[in-house]
Amino acid sequence: MVAIENHLTTGSPARRVTYRSHRSGDMGWIVERHAVLYQASHGWDDTFEAMVARICADFLDGYDPTGERSWIAEVDGRRAGAIALVRHSETTAQLRLLFVEPWARGLGIGGRLVSECVSQARQFGYRKMLLFTVRGLEAARHLYEKEGFILAEEKLSELWGRDEWEQKWEVTL
Repeated sequence: MVAIENHLTTGSPARRVTYRSHRSGDMGWIVERHAVLYQASHGWDDTFEAMVARICADFLDGYDPTGERSWIAEVDGRRAGAIALVRHSETTAQLRLLFVEPWARGLGIGGRLVSECVSQARQFGYRKMLLFTVRGLEAARHLYEKEGFILAEEKLSELWGRDEWEQKWEVTL
């Protein structure tokens, strides 16, 4: 009844956003969506897909729930985004694999994923968190800055068939 009422008053049904840990098939989906989305938006070649596949394989092979976690965002039961928290060292966590499907942007999913990831790193007792990205991903940069990340390093590199400004961001937890 609430969905019908929302549809009648707003012209579109309310969207139900939920978050859960990874399960079978999710890492393959993350690889495929990263490859397709970033090839379309940035022209990155299949070496990017290979890197994401290695990250996902390493996450699954060494997954340690005492210091690592993943989140899959779903909108009305449909996968819409993801992020992972991995152990970089005993004192440092790493944020990895963040993305939100284009159709689900604007629902607050990216901010919630980053916030949950940083919060969980604190709960695990990490003292610092880092992430690697490239210049030009402005929506993600805004989310990182909101959580206190600062740009620590930047260098021009040949990545995924293009020259990209590779960035390392850090936050003290």
